[in-house]
Parts: sequence; structure tokens; C-alpha cells
Amino acid sequence: MDKIRMTTPIVEMDGDEMTRILWKMIKEELILPYVDLKTEYYDLGLVHRDETNDQVTVDAAMATKKYGVAVKCATITPNAQRMEEYHLHEMWKSPNGTIRALLDGTVFRTPIVIPTIKPAVRFWEKPITIARHAYGDVYKNTEIRTKEAGVCELVFTGESGEVIRKTVQKLSEPGVFQGMHNKESSIRSYARAVFDFALSTHQDVWFGAKDTISKIYDGAFKEIMQQVFDEEYKDRFEAEGLIYFYTLIDDAIARVMRSKGGFIWACKNYDGDVMSDMVSTAFGSLAMMTSVLVSPDGVYEFEASHGTVTKHYYRYLKGEKTSTNPVATIFAWTGGLKKRGELDQIPELTAFGEKLENATLAVLERGILTGDLVSLAEEELEGKGIKPVKVDSEGFIKAIKQEMES
Repeated sequence: MDKIRMTTPIVEMDGDEMTRILWKMIKEELILPYVDLKTEYYDLGLVHRDETNDQVTVDAAMATKKYGVAVKCATITPNAQRMEEYHLHEMWKSPNGTIRALLDGTVFRTPIVIPTIKPAVRFWEKPITIARHAYGDVYKNTEIRTKEAGVCELVFTGESGEVIRKTVQKLSEPGVFQGMHNKESSIRSYARAVFDFALSTHQDVWFGAKDTISKIYDGAFKEIMQQVFDEEYKDRFEAEGLIYFYTLIDDAIARVMRSKGGFIWACKNYDGDVMSDMVSTAFGSLAMMTSVLVSPDGVYEFEASHGTVTKHYYRYLKGEKTSTNPVATIFAWTGGLKKRGELDQIPELTAFGEKLENATLAVLERGILTGDLVSLAEEELEGKGIKPVKVDSEGFIKAIKQEMES
């Protein structure tokens, strides 16, 4: 059979550890036999990032702006342990944070739901989409750790010459300090992305922050989100029968746990990072969630929202078989291929992405599962007379290929 032709490359960002191994398997087994794949390749593995002083991450983001669609493998954000393990020149920042800042995007994460896995929260009937603001906060922070007593100040010097100075804290002992920032333009872009996504998917929007404590920082988010909604989206939401409301983040969590799902939960950057892991795990697994970064100028970056699966990687290096779940990584590829097909008007490419997703879900429904899903689906499958079969990563991918070819 003739391979599906592409006209414009996808930006391909390779990653680290076990997800890097899966990335190669997925390409070789599930994509290259069927698609004349065109990519502009960037190695975002930690070793190469260190060799390039992390310039490769910036280059990948700029290429994404150029071509409009990217797919990204999971990557390591180094800590002190990784500094020593990889002999790094510097404790490089999160590549995801760098890319998101350069693209000024919003991350939408939605659980991949299958009938045989029931959510841990018994009320949930529909997926909950996390809309994560992807600029600033702790991911673009500045930190100081002191060895003596002293005063820490927050100082702003305006272009007009105005100086605003506030004391953060006076300490009589060593301490740690952190400065964060955000931009009004980014918050407005985020608001529009969330409301546009809600209209396109016909879902309500819940936004949670903590303006009772962070009266200025979180208060700005609350104020700007409401202003954009009132001025640009209120009438359209009412016409569609949709709702937008703000509530404190702790109240939002309580409401989410009692809800039936089926809405967009809008979060600031760090909250979205944490809550997306909670939601994906409660629906089944960290490896069962789609993730796409959408920029205001229509650029898309698809990725797996989980980590690099370090423990499995160390076992793989010892020659052991691992049952690592590749579903989120597969769906990153299919998301990129479908969007490329849509933008370039290649319906065969879009259809291929959909077929690969359907084949993946069909294998799961037949009871062929990776280790993280076996116990979760066992009761439902056995109720249907299906005995679940645990397979390793390679066996799971080969089962998907067989399903595709049949």
C-alpha cells in the first residue's frame, strides 16, 4: 500500500529515558510503515540539551512557530541528583516551561477514557479537561537562598522612573525567597484560548485561584478573566447555554470531586500541573491523558503529559522487559498528525491518526493491557467474559499494529 504523503514537516522533539525508547518504537512500528513522515528533528534529551547549553530547546520552539505543529516526547527537568548523574554544566530549567513561554500557549489536557476502566471518583461520568495557563509563575521564577540574616525586598522600577518597593520579609536567620511574575497579555491570551475551546467543545468553564490570599497576583487573574468573558464571550456563552464562573481553588476542588465531569477546569500554571496529574490518575493512569499546547497565533504542540518513567528505564538498561504504557505518547503523535492533515488539507493523514487512536482503544477493550491498567480494568473485563492479558510495551505496540492491519 502507498504511504500517505505529507507536504509540511512536523517538528519532532525527542526526549529522555523510557519514553525515548517508546518514541522510537511507536515511530518504527505504527507510523513509518504507513506515512511518508516528514519531521524537523530536535533532540531534547538531557545530554544534548547540556551540550548545546539548552539552545536546542529554543530552536525547537522557534521551529514550532515556523511550521505550526509539533510533537514532543517527555523530557527530564534536572534537579541536584540529575546534575550529578548526567554531569551537567547547569541545572537547566524545564524544557516544557521554556517552550510554553516562547509560544505563550495554553495547555489543554483531557483523560483518555475507556468503558472498562471506571474513574476512582464514583460521581465522574464524563472527562474533565484541565486548561492550564502555561506562562510564568514558579516556572519562570527567581530564587535566593541566604546564609545569613537580612531583609528581602521586591522592587519595581518603571519606565517612567517610578519606583515601587515592598519588604518581602526581614529574617533574623538564613532563609529562602522566591519571586514570580506574569504578563497581562498572557493572561488575556489564556482567557481567550479557554473560552474559544469551551465554545468549540460545548463545555462549561470553571476557573479557580486564591484571590483571598494572593489579593493582587491571583486577583489580577480573576479580574482579567472576568473582563475578557464579559466583553467578548458572555453573549456567545449564553446563546450556547454555557456557563463561566470563578471560585476559590479549594472550593473548585471540592466541587470537582462531587461533579459528574464534562467541563473545563481552568487553572493557573502550577495548579494545572498538579491537578492534571490528579485528574488523569483518578480516571485511570497518568499515561491515559492527551495534552496539547495551543498558542494565540494557532500553533499546536502535542505531548505526553507524564514523566520519563525513570524506574522502567533503569530496568530496561538491565535487559528486563517493562510494561510501560505508551498510550499518551501514541496520542501525542496522532494529535500532531491529525492537526497537520487538517491544516494542510490532507484528509488521509487526519483519518490515519483517527484509525491509530481507534486501534489503540480497541486493543485496550480486548483486554490487552500494560501493567498500570490490569487491576483497574480486571473486574469490568471479567464481567464481559474477557480475561485481561498483561503485556510488555513492545507486545502492546505490536498488538496495535496487528489491529491496524486487520
